[in-house]
Amino acid sequence: MDWSAFRSQFPVTATWAFLDHAAVAPLPAPSVAALHDYAQSLAANGVAAFREWAARIAHVRQLSAKLINAPHADDVYFVPNTTHGISVVAEGFPWQPGDNVVLAAEEYPANQYPWMNLAHRGVEVRTVPSRGNRIRIDDVRAAMNDRTRVFTASSVEFSSGFRHDLDSLGELCRERGVFFFVDAIQSLGVFPLDVQRTPIDALAADGHKWLLGPEGAGIGFLRREWVERLHPIGVGAFSVVNPWAFSTIDFTLKPHAGRWEGGAYNMPGITAFGASLELLLSVGTENVRRRVIELTDYLCDRAVPLGWSVFSSRAESEKSGIVSLTHPTLPPNEVLSRCKAAGVAVNSRAGRVRVSPHAYNTEDEIDRFFTAT
Repeated sequence: MDWSAFRSQFPVTATWAFLDHAAVAPLPAPSVAALHDYAQSLAANGVAAFREWAARIAHVRQLSAKLINAPHADDVYFVPNTTHGISVVAEGFPWQPGDNVVLAAEEYPANQYPWMNLAHRGVEVRTVPSRGNRIRIDDVRAAMNDRTRVFTASSVEFSSGFRHDLDSLGELCRERGVFFFVDAIQSLGVFPLDVQRTPIDALAADGHKWLLGPEGAGIGFLRREWVERLHPIGVGAFSVVNPWAFSTIDFTLKPHAGRWEGGAYNMPGITAFGASLELLLSVGTENVRRRVIELTDYLCDRAVPLGWSVFSSRAESEKSGIVSLTHPTLPPNEVLSRCKAAGVAVNSRAGRVRVSPHAYNTEDEIDRFFTAT
């Protein structure tokens, strides 16, 4: 596939070799234009143009449902961040004292603190340590008992880059009667995800990483059979079936995930997020996946002869867009300093350098990374 047209949509390439999409991605040109369009419309029309932008929200919901193959568009709801989507389940689940939730010990804090915050309700958090650069499903199984109610995992671990086998984890949860929640922020947009095939009960992902959107606009998904079983949080005027009947109080909640959209939408953020989704879907998630794997394979192949150590698992079923590396002599902060001076954006996590290219990046940009260090 010729990626030059896709690459031309990213103004960042004029300034940076940007290899840090596991942090906050630069916006592509269509998303910038969408933000401008919304701002200009709001300045010129105020609320008089609301219907136009409400229709845009509905369109972006459809795009989001297509991205994950949700059974219904209304199974998708918009979140201001991944943490909100996690809290929908953590705070709303019908816990009983003595229940527990199982998660990886190296999870990002956003997928640990909301569960730890349940201690006052008698909920135990059980952690599964990594074995080197991977988390083994047998260790997850061993951590579960008859009081395990939820298992939560990042689709890709933010530090190591380990990619979970969501299908196998989902089957394990089904066998044990455990709710399966996925923090999808480090894979959604690059790795195809089909919630009708993979037994995930709920997921959440802000749009500002691999989905190439702005911060503050992302998606959550909740399987329909769980809607009535979770206590809704953040309930507001838009949570009910007649949200525009402001003078009629009828507390009948929407029968789908829309009940968790209680207040005003982040119109500019969702508008720009939709433009990023359109761009990604136009080239195809599978094509994006192949290109990201090509680039990270190239990165690893170049790194080893130069003396770098590759920490991330590069097994075919476990590799991702995140590569965790150790320089033969330089500490991570020195590597980052040299890269920044050379116009190369990378990051560090857990005492290692983290490199995370997207599909619009090139082998030449990866070479620039090595030249800088």
